[in-house]
Amino acid sequence: MENVTSLKKVEQHNWQEMALALSEKFADTAGHYDDNDLFVAENYQELKSSQLFSSMVPETLGGGGASYADYCNVLRVLAQGCGSTALALSMHSHLVAANLWKLSKGQPVEPLLKRIADEQLVLISTGASDWLNASGSAEKVDGGYRINGRKIFASGCLAGDLLITSAVFDDPNAGSTVLHFPLSIKAEGVSISDTWHTMGMRGTGSHDVLLNDVFVPEQAVALTREQGVWHPFFNVVCTVAMPLIMSVYVGIAEAAAKLTRESVQFKKHDPHLPYLLGEMETSLTTAQMALREMISIADGYDFEPSLQTTSEILQRKTIAANAVISTLEKCMETAGGGSFFRSLGLERLLRDIHGAQFHPLPEKRQYHFSGSVTLGLPPLG
Repeated sequence: MENVTSLKKVEQHNWQEMALALSEKFADTAGHYDDNDLFVAENYQELKSSQLFSSMVPETLGGGGASYADYCNVLRVLAQGCGSTALALSMHSHLVAANLWKLSKGQPVEPLLKRIADEQLVLISTGASDWLNASGSAEKVDGGYRINGRKIFASGCLAGDLLITSAVFDDPNAGSTVLHFPLSIKAEGVSISDTWHTMGMRGTGSHDVLLNDVFVPEQAVALTREQGVWHPFFNVVCTVAMPLIMSVYVGIAEAAAKLTRESVQFKKHDPHLPYLLGEMETSLTTAQMALREMISIADGYDFEPSLQTTSEILQRKTIAANAVISTLEKCMETAGGGSFFRSLGLERLLRDIHGAQFHPLPEKRQYHFSGSVTLGLPPLG
């Protein structure tokens, strides 16, 4: 298929060089955003100027044509400078990636992808917090629905354009039905509540989005599904989203390891240091291996979604999340008491890395999911 060919086209841009330059620039202000609970607004302007919001969109649709693997690397390198910027960008990127998978299957998503390229649209996801049950209510009205609800963890919402979200409609025939739809974040009845005051990833601006009698036209509903039941499209979302998101956390772990290596040069003759560094390096290598396998499974959108594929992705997500957290803990131990000072920089990275455990699926839920798949039981998600 022509679309598949365009998605696999070798990109001529030097994405690594661009990511490195931006990462170095973002590193200078990462502490400022973190210390002051500020959204990385200026960094988002840099991302727009660099057209990174559309770099995965095929060139035939006006984008940069970056491969999936290239973009994972972009996020990993950006995270070495500012984890919050990279993580917020990954939330937009995984929505783009899901539409690129649809494009590879011949589904009519070109108009949205062209808009992303032409307007540098920023997509905001609420899927991880909505998950199978979704939140918010939908009331049927003439021509569409009235939506009410609170959407949490809306990363980048202060600079967002389209909210990709859902709500529950009490269908008189089908029962509780989840409606999925895009919504302009500037639509009447949409507001942002300043709630994102957290331990880590403070610069993502993942505030709550409030929906108060927001009108959604019936034709805007892109998907309907039974509430609380695993829908096949989750197999697509998990497969393309998790490698992008975990690329960010691996990048943070790599930055921490580099900082640690530099900080202990003065005590290289400490007889205990090789053991500590060895543990740190092994944990980091484990995370990098898990990430490489996740990217390989996604295979540049050339995969058939299934519960087994999702289980394989989520298992590696757990391995990567545990490994990056372990890496940071070993970095702190290796650097010693100096790591407790914010001035070194490890303290912020340690706080940021702990966000890895909360992305779908958290460890115990992943175990239940993978075990259910092994037994041929329907997953709870």
